[in-house]
Amino acid sequence: MTEITTEQATAAASGAAATERFRSKQHAGTAEVGTERVDTLVSELLAAAHDIIRRHQVSYAEYDALKSWLIRVGEDGEWPLFLDVWLEHVVEEVANEQRKGSKGTIEGPYYVPGSPALPADATLPMRQGEQGTPLLFQGQVTSVDGTPLTDAKVEIWHADSDGYYSQFAPGLPEWNLRGTVTVDGTGRFRIRTIEPAPYQIPTDGACGTLISAAGWHAWRPAHLHLKVSAPGHQLITTQLYFKGGRYVADDIASAVKPELVLDPAPVVDGSGREVRYDLALDKA
Repeated sequence: MTEITTEQATAAASGAAATERFRSKQHAGTAEVGTERVDTLVSELLAAAHDIIRRHQVSYAEYDALKSWLIRVGEDGEWPLFLDVWLEHVVEEVANEQRKGSKGTIEGPYYVPGSPALPADATLPMRQGEQGTPLLFQGQVTSVDGTPLTDAKVEIWHADSDGYYSQFAPGLPEWNLRGTVTVDGTGRFRIRTIEPAPYQIPTDGACGTLISAAGWHAWRPAHLHLKVSAPGHQLITTQLYFKGGRYVADDIASAVKPELVLDPAPVVDGSGREVRYDLALDKA
């Protein structure tokens, strides 16, 4: 893994780590795409670009600015970030349009496999005195017909209260706020963690240059990431947001769906908030 030090720029370090993670994922199994499929997709993509150039009378100065920016995206290692923020949500919609059960959404660039194994009633790894509002996140994993999936696993990861992810920002323990929970004999889980904060995608690299040039904001709403799996069922990748949270209505990654918005309630003893969210997996 690319080591991130305090001297490295956030965008460069984060981009390099995300790129390396993606390459490792590809080595595990790369899909073959047929010649006709490549011809169709690339030809239509180029035709759309040609149409934009003609309709908007793109100048050589604008073309050169684009070329320079595309080169910089690669130099900054931000292709995973760019694609995950602005394109993945549509790929996810197409891939899961026939799926029954709980809604999925994008994985994003900050997933790391192999997080610590935890029991059904667990506390995520965190620093002593971890800042943020304590959150009890609990639920049950079932098949779409309601049958509890007693051998399901819930991978969970999220940003801290400053909006930073472990392994993608300096100074955080390797597995901070990451874990893989095995449900109990009724498919249930109870996970104690802290509420994450909204965060900006890195803005000191090529993607930040695009955001500034277009007059956009760079924020994602606070969210929990989940990958939920069980034998004989389709793995679901999703994110869960918080009702009333900033940027839920205008997420830069366009990944929020109404079904994925949580509404936590205060814990009776005042020690934080709690919420239940059940997940139903479609059969494979």
